[in-house]
Amino acid sequence: MVYFTKYSDQKFEILNKHQVFFRKEQIEEVITAPDKVSKKNKYYYARKEGIKVIYRKEEGVIRVITFFPVK
Repeated sequence: MVYFTKYSDQKFEILNKHQVFFRKEQIEEVITAPDKVSKKNKYYYARKEGIKVIYRKEEGVIRVITFFPVK
């Protein structure tokens, strides 16, 4: 199960104001099928198709902290 934190939900609106549009399905796909993933402390960093997602796993739940476009 993927859970979006309050901030990560707000991040969609923040990016929309800058003409950057992502869907929740895209963010979930980065987590489930990343091109690259790394871990630092309790956080995972997944990257795919110009999107980077920072999340953590807690008791079987994936909690999305933030995401942003990358080159």
